[in-house]
Amino acid sequence: MIRVINATKSFNGNKVLDNVSSDFEEGKTNLVIGRSGSGKTVLLKSIVGLLELDSGEIWYDNARFDTLDFRGRKLIRKGIGMLFQGSALFDSMTVEENVMFKLNMFTGMSHSEKRKRVDFCLDRVNIRNANKMLPSELSGGMRKRVAIARAIALNPRYLFCDEPNSGLDPKTAILIDNLIKDITEDYKMTTIVNTHDMNSVMEIGEKVVFIARGVKYWEGTNSEILKSDCKPLNDFIFASKLARQLKN
Repeated sequence: MIRVINATKSFNGNKVLDNVSSDFEEGKTNLVIGRSGSGKTVLLKSIVGLLELDSGEIWYDNARFDTLDFRGRKLIRKGIGMLFQGSALFDSMTVEENVMFKLNMFTGMSHSEKRKRVDFCLDRVNIRNANKMLPSELSGGMRKRVAIARAIALNPRYLFCDEPNSGLDPKTAILIDNLIKDITEDYKMTTIVNTHDMNSVMEIGEKVVFIARGVKYWEGTNSEILKSDCKPLNDFIFASKLARQLKN
């Protein structure tokens, strides 16, 4: 479990996070939703230590992450997998080399052991016979799946996904959502997904946290969200539905 307590962060006097608190549960897909500029990306970066909070606490299970030194944070980060918005694959590396990257950095595995692990992770995300391909040769959905394979290469306890469906068509987006959910359940990970996609919310939102202007206005499940009387949340849902209708 990851626990955030009264997370507060400002930039140049502008408060981007305002006393945000929530528990993100193990084995569930925890979604943080909100418009662009709502503070959800700053929250995610603060949780993984890319940004330092002005005040508040970040807990990974029984360890208070925000007070740890470099060595203590490094131990926790070894258990973190990241899926970035644009996949962030290395263009000059093959699929196999991309997935193997963290294995080379953090393990003493032999090359044959790393190859087996790479094949296992690629098979888990339904990528086959693509080891020697470059990212430029893959579709957007395949690049996302390779990025997920890389994220789970070290069998992480925690998985962070920043707008995983960005740039994908609706059918592929659903496949990526379900893959993230399945992997989360299979490996009992604590997964946090940043998104503004209401399709993702309704598909996999076992725990949903809604943030607007740096404030947490609502949290619950996807089965509860449409019954909410929270006006900022309802405005966000309406705007999301309208945007999808205009796009289609």
